[in-house]
Amino acid sequence: MIEIPSDLHKDLVPLAFLLGNWAGAGVHDFPGSEKCNFGQEVTFTHDGRDFLEYHSRTWVLDNDGNKVRPLESESGFWRIDDARKVEVTMTRDDGVIEIWYGEMADKKPQIDLVTDAVARTPASPPYTGGKRLYGYVKSDLMWVGEKQTPEVELRPYMSAHLKKVVTPEEVERWAKALPDDMPDDGIAFFK
Repeated sequence: MIEIPSDLHKDLVPLAFLLGNWAGAGVHDFPGSEKCNFGQEVTFTHDGRDFLEYHSRTWVLDNDGNKVRPLESESGFWRIDDARKVEVTMTRDDGVIEIWYGEMADKKPQIDLVTDAVARTPASPPYTGGKRLYGYVKSDLMWVGEKQTPEVELRPYMSAHLKKVVTPEEVERWAKALPDDMPDDGIAFFK
């Protein structure tokens, strides 16, 4: 279910499907790096202004699904204009800063992004650009990232399937919004 907060800036309504806390797992595979499964937590928030604030943390998972060590973290800001053009500024923990441009698909919650600018610190790994695809599929957030370096052509390197994390406050709000005449047995609700 996509909720549109009453205090969400009107320009951000098309991005409302991103709002909230998300958690899940994915796969990381890029030449020169360890191939692994990873866990991820993503948060998209807003404060009434014309952007979403974004934070992502990932960590390597062992074969039992336990956290082994951090993989990568990033944060940034997402905007969208009247023509459904999306811009993202992002800072990564490895010393890379990116500007992404793209667009939201027509009539579906899907965003395609491509890097427009990349700045790197001297300590950052080689990186020249990337692509990302985000989609809201059956109430889940899914994404795939591609990257390139001077030595490696553009190729997929990470993808994840994330579920919405429901807070106790959200459950309480939803419970208060239920109609008073709910059936006691629960079965009649589905008839």
